[in-house]
Amino acid sequence: MGIELHPSLISHPGPWMLRTFLEPYNISVTEMAKHIGVSRQNMSALLNGRSAMSARMALSFEKAFGVKADTLLRMQVAYDLAQLKLKGEEPDVKRLECVG
Repeated sequence: MGIELHPSLISHPGPWMLRTFLEPYNISVTEMAKHIGVSRQNMSALLNGRSAMSARMALSFEKAFGVKADTLLRMQVAYDLAQLKLKGEEPDVKRLECVG
């Protein structure tokens, strides 16, 4: 059994990228969007945690900054699961008993 973080401690990958790369290097949202070929609106939504990290965006950030795309996608999945748990939106499904 692994260590489980409280859902409130799990970070969305967009704001994490903003804090870790764009802000320290004074890269604007507009510059970043242009660099990887997406709209400013899409970049802003991601970096502010209003939209999810896609596989394509994760690969773009990997090429731009060296952070592994699979790491960013795992962050996104962890964040999505944590949000479901925090909101109490876990599915009401019982364990399936397989008789063999």
